[in-house]
Amino acid sequence: MAWLSSSPDGAVLTLKATPRASKTEITGAEADWLRIRIQAPPVDGKANAELIAYFAKRFGIAKRGVTILTGEGGRLKRVKLGGVSIETVREELKKEGVSV
Repeated sequence: MAWLSSSPDGAVLTLKATPRASKTEITGAEADWLRIRIQAPPVDGKANAELIAYFAKRFGIAKRGVTILTGEGGRLKRVKLGGVSIETVREELKKEGVSV
């Protein structure tokens, strides 16, 4: 599970994002990344804003607690969820049916 790691102040996820989807959702996990579909288009930062809002709501944290560390302009991204443990991420994804 190379796509999930711990940092001193939260969890870091490696994501492969697909913009312009019918809805924003996590669609599965692969060896190197977590796949996520984003409803917003990749224009003027809309997809990144949607990604941040999705994870903030999903894990019950403020939007400022979600940080895109790398990949703001691309599909492959590293995102930090501040104050969220990797155990919490695993539990939440299992509820979604994503095998972790």
